[in-house]
Amino acid sequence: MSTLALVILFGAAGTSLAVPPPPPNPSDSEIDSSKADANAKAGEVGRLTNQLAQAEQKLAQLQDDVELKQEEANKALVDLQTAQDAAAQAENDAKAARAEADAASGAIEKARADLRTFAAASFQQGSTVGSLSAYLSADSPKDMLARAQLLDAVGGDRLNALDRLQQAQTEKANKDAAARKAAEIAQQKQDAAREAKEGADAAQAAAVRAQTAQSAQNTRLEQDKSAVEQQLYAAQAKVSGLQGQRQRYQDWLAQKQREDEERARQAALAAAGRGRPAGNPAPAGPAGSSIEAVIARALSRLGTPYAWGGGNASGPTRGIRDGGVADMYGDYNKIGFDCSGLMIYAFAGVRALPHYSGYQYTAGRQVPLSQMRRGDMLFWGGPGGIHHVALYLGNGQMVEAPQSGLRVRVAPVRYGGIMPYATRLVG
Repeated sequence: MSTLALVILFGAAGTSLAVPPPPPNPSDSEIDSSKADANAKAGEVGRLTNQLAQAEQKLAQLQDDVELKQEEANKALVDLQTAQDAAAQAENDAKAARAEADAASGAIEKARADLRTFAAASFQQGSTVGSLSAYLSADSPKDMLARAQLLDAVGGDRLNALDRLQQAQTEKANKDAAARKAAEIAQQKQDAAREAKEGADAAQAAAVRAQTAQSAQNTRLEQDKSAVEQQLYAAQAKVSGLQGQRQRYQDWLAQKQREDEERARQAALAAAGRGRPAGNPAPAGPAGSSIEAVIARALSRLGTPYAWGGGNASGPTRGIRDGGVADMYGDYNKIGFDCSGLMIYAFAGVRALPHYSGYQYTAGRQVPLSQMRRGDMLFWGGPGGIHHVALYLGNGQMVEAPQSGLRVRVAPVRYGGIMPYATRLVG
């Protein structure tokens, strides 16, 4: 059909235009010069193509780095919330310790009052309680025995008062120390979490700047390559004439046909996975603990927008600002899921998951990829940590919330950068 179209195209042009005069007969030096020019342009296109391929590979790596930094920012948010909760608990402990210290102070005052009572009793007896004069002033043996019993009791009270005073002072010192320690621990945890959050934000901003710079470089390379390609086409046309144009068109047509076939295949896979129009997800069933219930919940959100920081056990939520790529796509104004948020929603009937793919990786039993099965979580990352998670559907397919600008989708499993283990929460 493409050949017929070209024949019709050129035939139609031939019938509508006058027959051109014979072309001039170029000299050998002119032909050689034209070939040399075409070869030079082809070499330039090859060089730019190689540069562009390397740049695209670097851009993909930077995109992975941005995703990793986004997940690290998620981790910092979770850790900061945990530290704030710990600080609140520490403050409550400090308040309780201060209350107990105040109670100990009251005990000290009571012990001092007991000592003052003892001193007053000694004064009323005319001398120090327990002295000989207290016995000599007795009127009778019975009175002396009573005074002896009284002196023993008062002496015992004095010892008890002294013991209570010492115990109360010790308890107050312990409670004061506990209050100070609780406040110190709370401050340390908050400072550490805040520093981690600031570090994660700075690393994410640096990753976004690097990605933006690389994207600009890719754009320039694309423009340079396109310009040189145009020069190459002109040089080739000068050397080869109409046949060269036809060959280039057929090459382009074959490439376009392959791309059309690939798009059709992807559309068929997506349609088979959805079984319904994109953007109109079926209502989710109740959260359940079975693998199929988990998968059904994830698939019920196909077509939902990606929103960084979005998603919880109840469904999609508004995204949050990240100061970078997600903000450029307006994720903070979208209701949707990020990769770990979709897993939180899918596994709501199994267990509560943290909103960070790195923690989700260790949330269940880890099995080698060779043993992965339907319902397992798959992860991508490297030495720096985890930056993406998806749910395995079987038959080489997975459901994921991919990245800003895209939607929840079914896609073939990507093995580049995949972690060596899948995480299993069910079965």
